Amino acid sequence: MNLFTYIFLISLFAGILVQWLLVYKHSSCILKNRSNVPDAFSDKISIEAHQKAADYTRAKVKLGLVELIVGSIIIVLWTIGGGLELLDNLWRAYEMSEIITGTIMILSVFAIMAILDLPISLFKIFKLEQSFGFNKMTTKIFFQDLLKSTLMGLVIGTPLILLVLWIMKSSGDYWWVYVWLTWLSFSLLMMWAYPAFIAPFFNKFRELENDELKTRIENLLTRNGFKSNGIFIMDGSTRSTHGNAYFTGLGANKRIVFFDTLIDELSYDEIEAVLAHELGHFKCNHIRKRILLLAIIFFIGLGILGWLINQAWFFNGLGVTQASTYIALLLFLIASPAFTFFLQPFFSFISRQHEFEADDFAAGQAQTENLISALVNLYRENANTLTPDPLYSAFHDSHPPAPIRIEHLKNKFA
Repeated sequence: MNLFTYIFLISLFAGILVQWLLVYKHSSCILKNRSNVPDAFSDKISIEAHQKAADYTRAKVKLGLVELIVGSIIIVLWTIGGGLELLDNLWRAYEMSEIITGTIMILSVFAIMAILDLPISLFKIFKLEQSFGFNKMTTKIFFQDLLKSTLMGLVIGTPLILLVLWIMKSSGDYWWVYVWLTWLSFSLLMMWAYPAFIAPFFNKFRELENDELKTRIENLLTRNGFKSNGIFIMDGSTRSTHGNAYFTGLGANKRIVFFDTLIDELSYDEIEAVLAHELGHFKCNHIRKRILLLAIIFFIGLGILGWLINQAWFFNGLGVTQASTYIALLLFLIASPAFTFFLQPFFSFISRQHEFEADDFAAGQAQTENLISALVNLYRENANTLTPDPLYSAFHDSHPPAPIRIEHLKNKFA
């Protein structure tokens, strides 16, 4: 162990402590307000639905805290506990090339972490979600999805890892710039390919057949100059009762996707308002801004890794005695969340601002009352709490809290 070891451990456990305090405040705030529906929602959400949302949210955040603690223990075992060193020595014994050894090593670590994550994933779906009436997934579908995602990860991930490790090995001191360009190109390719080639591997999609709703949506898109490759309904009800809608894809391969559960829950006016909100993200250039932000973050991160890869204290401080390109990459991926946790409020703030902007756009395209009604229905059906703790929300919520979001719409378009 060295000084970096202690810095790593302090940062890791500081994150756990802050997270625990946030969960405590959030859970206490929800429990304190559990008995009364906020005035702004009293005529739209019943006390039973409000209490269900309170209990569901508290159960989720407590499970999330357990997940964080277990994940942190696993991180320590991989690093200071010698897990990476042990597994690396096992694969090195086969005397393969460094690139092949590294690829197998990275895939092995991902596989082990997925297996370790399995009990919590099963509990989350078949205990927590099931107990609140949201789960529709069977064990057969769960393991089919797991098998499909594993195969997809191998088919897509293996060539990518091989390419990245080859670049790291053969491109000199500025290898990280070429890796960054590779990551950026790969990300854009996946955004383009996802709706047509990846998503249908997991879910069934059918084109929207309701002529009246389809005409309304097409008119909305035409007025805003948005061209899509189709309007589709996804079989979300086979896995959950939660409803959602989203844009996906890139360029000419963009699609509009509604969960079938959302179609069943909302009126045509409300569906149009939800779609206008999603369209607002496109019109306000949020997708481009997020891609740019991620590109900057990855550029900085890979630049830091480009420096760390030559520092012996980085390897030794995280429990590794034999340095290599692939071990440096693994250590960075595993250890970096301990240092980036405190940046989370910044990213949450940006996301919430984007949601406000998309709401403003939607309210200008459809009647504000329809958007408010749609949001309230979604809060109720998805059991989103109406009384979050402000500090917890600042850290974690990508969307503005329900009371603030509704009040914003009422004040802006009164």
